[in-house]
Amino acid sequence: MSHETTTPVATTVARTLFRVGLGGVLVAHGSQKLFGWFGGGGIEGTSQGMHAMGFRPARTSALLAGVGEAGAGLALALGLGTPVAGAAAATTMGVAASVHTPNGFFATEGGFEYPAVLGLAATSFAVGGPGRASLDALTGHVLDRPWMRAVAVAAIPVAIGVQVHRRRQALAADATPEAAVTPVEEGSTDPA
Repeated sequence: MSHETTTPVATTVARTLFRVGLGGVLVAHGSQKLFGWFGGGGIEGTSQGMHAMGFRPARTSALLAGVGEAGAGLALALGLGTPVAGAAAATTMGVAASVHTPNGFFATEGGFEYPAVLGLAATSFAVGGPGRASLDALTGHVLDRPWMRAVAVAAIPVAIGVQVHRRRQALAADATPEAAVTPVEEGSTDPA
């Protein structure tokens, strides 16, 4: 006698709803950064925020964050290239969580709770795949092979570590007395 309480159809529906919902949230957040939609700052506003947070070059960081959210979110919602999409979203959210870590856990206090949960959810799709109702399934999993999942998941902590390290270096450089005396605008070749 089976103790299974869900059917394969229910599992497919649940996984698809979760994947599409997660992808939609990521697309919305990325659209704020890229296009200024939904009250976001667009590339210019996001670049200013990235610079203030220590990400250099700020415009490139803004583009990467926006694409990491919107592009990966769209791919996740469609279930296309799920290992790479999940890893890209997880990396973006992991870096965001690192920025919020000094504020503690809870989002209500500006903590890392929300980006961490989004990153964990994206990682779960990079590990477990998109499910039956996906473009990956429709295309015979050409962009969703087991080795791709392993490589994508292994790349997440490395990519997060590189970005966090680069940010810390930029913040440390900004804290030096020389940086305070001669500020250089991004893209400028004249320090004065």
